[in-house]
Amino acid sequence: MEKKQKIEIYADVLERLIKHLQERNDVQNIDLMNLSGFCRNCLSKWYVTAAEKKGFKVDYDQARELIYGMSYQEWKNKFQTKATKEQIEKWNSKKN
Repeated sequence: MEKKQKIEIYADVLERLIKHLQERNDVQNIDLMNLSGFCRNCLSKWYVTAAEKKGFKVDYDQARELIYGMSYQEWKNKFQTKATKEQIEKWNSKKN
């Protein structure tokens, strides 16, 4: 497989992942972090970094809107729940 084809496939996979995360608003970022070590905000930061490497200027809020499918504030207001004690304890245990 050529590099160009591989990149096109990666792009399709990432697009599907983003769509999946937009559809799964019940999954909180802390759950993603505890399970996989990354969340929607991480994807947003990676997007900004990748754009900069290619010479494009994308700010973090623009990247978040792309990943969340709406503004971050709107997503938080609609879907974010307060982290449970267990979620926070699990997160804190991974930091050490």
